[in-house]
Amino acid sequence: MLHQDADNTRRDPNVKDTPTLIASDRVEGTRVYGADGKHIGSIERLILGKQDGRVAYAVLEFGGFMGIGHDHYPLPWEKLTYDTQLDGYRIDPTKEQIEGAPSYADDDDTWYNDNGRRVYDYYGVPPYWM
Repeated sequence: MLHQDADNTRRDPNVKDTPTLIASDRVEGTRVYGADGKHIGSIERLILGKQDGRVAYAVLEFGGFMGIGHDHYPLPWEKLTYDTQLDGYRIDPTKEQIEGAPSYADDDDTWYNDNGRRVYDYYGVPPYWM
């Protein structure tokens, strides 16, 4: 059903979605819309806890030009709600509020070590590890 990702080569055709479950490769590339219904960006990847398997963050990408120079904005999974009408995820913050959120650059390998709590505090959501 999620058809925003033009490159379907990574997807296993044998994995089917259910009304309550979706494969991670079907989440990646899904569009994200703000509270105002405007397209903000897309889910670039999911960050999972190694030990507990919980989704720690969905990384939103937006900005840049043709995939170059975009920014990465970790969102608590709890902030995303799937909207069947939009065929994408809806979040309550607007694009302007996201632009003020904690973000990281492509080459920052240590960002999550020091900023996890900051992301959850910014969005007013209890951290996934609590």
